[in-house]
Amino acid sequence: MFPNLTIVDHPLVQHKLTLMRQKETSTAVFRQLLREISQLLAYEVTRELPMTTRAIDTPLMEMDAPVLAGRKLALISILRAGNGLLDGMLELIPSARVGFVGLYRDEATLQPVKYYFKVPEQLGERLSIVVDPMLATGNSSAAAVSMLKDAGARDIRFLCLLAAPEGVARMQEAHPDVPVVTAALDKRLNDKGYILPGLGDAGDRMFGTK
Repeated sequence: MFPNLTIVDHPLVQHKLTLMRQKETSTAVFRQLLREISQLLAYEVTRELPMTTRAIDTPLMEMDAPVLAGRKLALISILRAGNGLLDGMLELIPSARVGFVGLYRDEATLQPVKYYFKVPEQLGERLSIVVDPMLATGNSSAAAVSMLKDAGARDIRFLCLLAAPEGVARMQEAHPDVPVVTAALDKRLNDKGYILPGLGDAGDRMFGTK
C-alpha cells in the first residue's frame, strides 16, 4: 500500500517502543529509550550509504578497506521533538552535519508554520536524513522536505518513530521520491491530529512539558 515505507520490526526496536508507549514511563526513561531506539533506526536508514575503499595498514599487513564515500551526510531535525532522535543518531554518526527546521502546527488548521530554518551547505551533494518522532498528518514533514528541496537537497530520507497511515499517504503524495523509515505504522489519527494508539505528544514526554 505504501511502497516508500519501511517498518523496522527488529525485536529490540519493538520492545523499546512498547516501553515508550506506556503512560507511566517517566520523562528520563522515555528520553533514554528514544536515544537508544534512534540508533537502531539509524542502522536501517543508513543501510545503503555509498561506499568506497582506501589503503590502510593493519598490525599485520596492508589492505584496501571499506569506508563511506562522498560528503558527510546531513541530519535535519524538525524542532523540537526531532532533537530526541538527533541526539542518538549523532552518537552513531558523530561526523554528520546537522540542520534544523522549526515548524509548529496551527491547532485550528493542522497546517505547519515555519519559524526557523538553518541547514548545512552543499545539500545537493549529501544524503539528508530528516528526523521527527511522529509522522501524523504529514503536513509538517512534507513542508520540511519541500524546504530542503528548495535549499538544494536531492537525496532525502525521512526517519520517524511512529507513523499514521494519513501521514505516510501525505508524504507519498507530496514526495514520492523520499523513503520513510519508522518503527510502527499505527491505526489512525484522532480528531485533533494525534496518532492512535500512539504514545502521546513526543515533545512533551521527552522534555517534561504539558
